[in-house]
Amino acid sequence: MSSFDMKHRSRALTEGPERAAARAYLHGIGYSAEDLAKPIVGVAHSWIETMPCNFNNRILASKVKEGIRAAGGTPMELNTIAISDGITMGTSGMRASLVSRELIADSIELVASAHAFDALVTISGCDKTIPGTIMALARLNIPGLMLYGGSIRPGHFQGHDVTIQQVFEAVGEFATGKISEQELHELEEAASPGAGACGGQFTANTMAMAFEVLGISPAGSAMVPAEDGRKLEVASQCGELVMDVLRRGQLPSEVITKEALENAIAAGAMSGGSTNIVLHLLAVAREMGVALSIEEFDRISERTPLLCDLQPGGQYVATDLYAAGGVPLVLKRLQEAGALHADAATVTGRTIGEHASEASETPGQRVVRPLSDPLKPTGGFAILRGNVAPDGCVVKLAGHERRKHVGPARVFDGEEAAMAAVLAKGINPGEVVVIRNEGPAGGPGMREMLSVTAALIGEGLGESVALITDGRFSGASHGFMAGHVAPEAARGGPIGALLDGDEITIDVDARRIDVALTDLQIAERLVLYAPLPRADEHIDVAIQKYAKLVGSAAEGAVTR
Repeated sequence: MSSFDMKHRSRALTEGPERAAARAYLHGIGYSAEDLAKPIVGVAHSWIETMPCNFNNRILASKVKEGIRAAGGTPMELNTIAISDGITMGTSGMRASLVSRELIADSIELVASAHAFDALVTISGCDKTIPGTIMALARLNIPGLMLYGGSIRPGHFQGHDVTIQQVFEAVGEFATGKISEQELHELEEAASPGAGACGGQFTANTMAMAFEVLGISPAGSAMVPAEDGRKLEVASQCGELVMDVLRRGQLPSEVITKEALENAIAAGAMSGGSTNIVLHLLAVAREMGVALSIEEFDRISERTPLLCDLQPGGQYVATDLYAAGGVPLVLKRLQEAGALHADAATVTGRTIGEHASEASETPGQRVVRPLSDPLKPTGGFAILRGNVAPDGCVVKLAGHERRKHVGPARVFDGEEAAMAAVLAKGINPGEVVVIRNEGPAGGPGMREMLSVTAALIGEGLGESVALITDGRFSGASHGFMAGHVAPEAARGGPIGALLDGDEITIDVDARRIDVALTDLQIAERLVLYAPLPRADEHIDVAIQKYAKLVGSAAEGAVTR
């Protein structure tokens, strides 16, 4: 039997005559003396009625709690916030998205710490809830695990499966007269047919896969779809499993290691996942005290083949990946490619290599290619530096073939100005669209540029223009684009020196992003640069606080 004290924290809250008042409060809402004698396990989630992504969190929490009780624990449920990237996209509300990651981590940390939980299950859904919950687990470093709420099923429109990606691109198609307003309306009615996170290998599914491969989510759990009946079974099993994690005394610090983070990076590269994986894994590493640099993403991606034919660059969605074999199948391919630290620990008590060796593959599936037939020989993203981005930027490589672009800059201060130009057909083939003052501090909040990238695709410019920004890209974005340019404009980054017509070179093979200016010219221009005033002057107080505390995107955009 383990010698680990399963009430290692909650004893201080529930035991002894001096704790009578605390027990009285809890008795009044239904906890018995027997309940309080057991380990107290937090169940944290982001159920909310503003989006489909987290809409199933409460029902999953009820099943997790059943599992905890069955395994000898007492669950206590708590609720935190969520911001929908997709719904706020293209508005000032998008500023709140990345800010919410920190607030989610803060709120779970505060409740779990103050109420002395012995262990913790976090349930996540949309983009920022996933890393936010893991950041909380890392800070607390108490036995715990994360359950992903699952992906939405695809919609069906004009004989084809569709996701929200097609709706964003249809906005550009409508602007150029390729589709009617009625067709756009019919598509929006069909594209999001229930609960669950966005269906492609966008940020939510990328991070869910990454954290299963990392080992902090149970193997085989992430890709079970949100509305699949088996998801409820998985939730109950997670409740039972966290009690085993607690019994073993396994801490997140034993799971979130350098090797495990490298496994997660490799999964993102092999799956053609969202570039936001860079931001979020850097943040988790920092919270856990693990040394991880932005260069590690480039090194690992360069040695990892792109095998997953997933949207936005490919054909399939998360429900297809689940049918093909799920994340364990990706683990199997990583192991076959020699890209997996097989001895890394997981919350199941088994190594990630053991889970990889047990993966099953549906005969004839084409979602995850064999090593002999990769989509590309290297992974889905690269890190570039140069006089535009001295501290680095992230380029997405999945879904297109271009590795070099040279063209004149079209410079915009803020997403709205760029979007207006796109919809007015004011962007020319060959140009490099520059959207600046959208970084963590300058945005503030580092908005995603999906509305712009999708509209460019919809207008047919996806193969002829490039886009760079100190903001972020959605996992649903595709095309030749560089995001997370650091330093950002608001912190004196050279992107603030760019003017219309400057020649910009993006060269993936050379790992360079440069403007044809001397260092002196850049410095002289930066002295004169001041961001143009925004149309919406009001910035929420919570976002103002974030802007003052946030660090560079090159270090995960964490607050300190």
